[in-house]
Amino acid sequence: MKYNGIITCICSVTIITLSTSCHPAPRTVHAEPVTAVLGAFEREVTLLEDQLADRQEHEIEGIRFVTGRLNGQSAVVAWTGVGKVNAAMTTTLLIEHFKPTRIIFTGIAGAVNPELRPGDIVIAEKTAYHDMGTVWPEGLFVKGVKSRLDGMENPVFFPADRRLVRIAQQAADRAALKRIETTEGGRAPRIIKGIVVTGDAFIASADKCAELRKRLEADAVEMEGAAVAQICYQRGIGHLVIRSISDNADEGAVLDKQMFYILAAGNSADLVTDIVGLLGSEAGVETTSEANLSRK
Repeated sequence: MKYNGIITCICSVTIITLSTSCHPAPRTVHAEPVTAVLGAFEREVTLLEDQLADRQEHEIEGIRFVTGRLNGQSAVVAWTGVGKVNAAMTTTLLIEHFKPTRIIFTGIAGAVNPELRPGDIVIAEKTAYHDMGTVWPEGLFVKGVKSRLDGMENPVFFPADRRLVRIAQQAADRAALKRIETTEGGRAPRIIKGIVVTGDAFIASADKCAELRKRLEADAVEMEGAAVAQICYQRGIGHLVIRSISDNADEGAVLDKQMFYILAAGNSADLVTDIVGLLGSEAGVETTSEANLSRK
């Protein structure tokens, strides 16, 4: 009896400790829509975390998620780490534990479109892998793989949620983004709709950019977006990828990224914050003007 009492006491203390040590991740259906925002680098995400009201931190499988209210809307924010596997893993945990209504990916990318410069932004109407398919003597034939969930073949290009694209257009109309200062003077960022392609290699080659432009009509290249898009496509969740240009994905990419990373990440986060705010308004569904947005 003495030992049983000790064991009972220890178990009670353990249960109390476990129940108060951290916030458990929610698994229930939310009373209002929840917007999830992901980014590859911690800096891209902390810019948004710092804006969260009523914030709570959750840790799942070693990955940190922060919930709260972003620009008045219920949101969950997390950084994935670099690469397709990290992005897919984090997105899956996010969906399973937080049940988001939609997912937005924010961050930096290299420009493939020669008209884009550091600080400009691409609103991805669709995303694709540039390194998935079959390699023939003539080169890579890009092809989608079958979904593990239903056996259906995924498309080469994953389409973004149309409503999110429309709201992003409206946010672009009114966004007060930081100007880009270069040796040639200052200019306002250019915001376009376009195609973002994803692969597990950092691209720093003008020749590779020309190939991606020719083969996939790409505007920007990065390392996570299509992985997030694939998970969302297979799970039936609306998504949008927003990428701010940090470099031209050529031989000077590494130095350019170091120079423009903070500016590019900040502009992307600012645009995403505006998008999230508009999601709570029916006025955000339709675009009233496209003066600041170039169409493809």
